[in-house]
Amino acid sequence: MNRLAPSVTAGSGSMRPRDIVLVLVVVTIWGSNFVVIKLGLRDMPPLLFTSLRFLFAACPLVFLRKRPSIPLPLLLAWGMTQFAIQFALLFVGIKLGMPAGLASLVIQLQAFFTIGLAWGVLRERVRVFQIVGALVALAGMAVVALHLDQPSTLYGLLMVLGAALSWATANILTKRMGRVDPIGLAAWGSLVAFPPLAALSLLIEGPGTIVSALRGMDGWSWAAVLFQSYPNTLFGFGVWSMLMRKHAAAELAPFTLLVPAVGMLCAAAVLGEALPPWKIVAGGVVLAGLAINQIAVRVQTWQRRAAPGG
Repeated sequence: MNRLAPSVTAGSGSMRPRDIVLVLVVVTIWGSNFVVIKLGLRDMPPLLFTSLRFLFAACPLVFLRKRPSIPLPLLLAWGMTQFAIQFALLFVGIKLGMPAGLASLVIQLQAFFTIGLAWGVLRERVRVFQIVGALVALAGMAVVALHLDQPSTLYGLLMVLGAALSWATANILTKRMGRVDPIGLAAWGSLVAFPPLAALSLLIEGPGTIVSALRGMDGWSWAAVLFQSYPNTLFGFGVWSMLMRKHAAAELAPFTLLVPAVGMLCAAAVLGEALPPWKIVAGGVVLAGLAINQIAVRVQTWQRRAAPGG
């Protein structure tokens, strides 16, 4: 048996309506979350902000939920890639000037990083339409890159791309898990993420900055942290990890390309971020990549069921 094979195998087109509703709720929360990040970063340095997020996501649930019955190295790797590395890079990238709406778009390259890693590591089959969808989405990302002419924003773009790759790596690690409590997994993964993030905040941002930021936090700042901790982390990533174990990575991951539609609209409405034609074109092209993937999956499933003996 291939040791790298996923623990749960799901056929293409196997998502039930309940699972589709769940994933749509999650991507809506994640899309609006980019505005929350941007607002929180006005008063908090990025590493302190993300470390507080995972402190509250971990406590008190780690005292109420047993540690997931998976190997400790797998839990540590998942907590680092899904939470610590991904969000340290994302928060720093947004702090460097990456607009919230565009960040919500760029990080969705994780869907195609996931497909590539699933093919290379898990030996999941990659179909032609999935490759076409990825190329279409990359064309949309090229439109984004061509319009980022400020050095700090370009550095922010690289940070967000690194966050996308970290998320994709966590998706592959999730496929190696058996049945686990998804909320417990998110809580214990948050516990893994907090110490290195807190240490980096202390080392890079400094004790003085941390104390000053904590003293200056108002109700909105704490609301941003708590939104990050509970609906976004515990619910969002708990449900996501459950669905990732049930369904093929190539089928589930592209749903997150809906996140930028929510993110860009929220950023325009709340933060006043402009929606020039190139942003709309870029978002539309990326979403077309999702459409190619998902429509082709459904057509292929319908044809298989309609065939004699299907």
